[in-house]
Amino acid sequence: MREILFELVYEGAYVRVSAIDPATNTEVRLVGDARLPESTLKANARRKLEYVLRRDGKLR
Repeated sequence: MREILFELVYEGAYVRVSAIDPATNTEVRLVGDARLPESTLKANARRKLEYVLRRDGKLR
């Protein structure tokens, strides 16, 4: 997998996670429970980004 940029924004009991593939400028977002470990939130965002890249034919 390529480089992925992550942004986590905590809003009370929730966290908004953005994952960006700089090579294609593709971004996905998800909302998760702020009590979850950061590694879990990032892994979920990475999986969603990989799905979108495959769906759009940008990842082989």
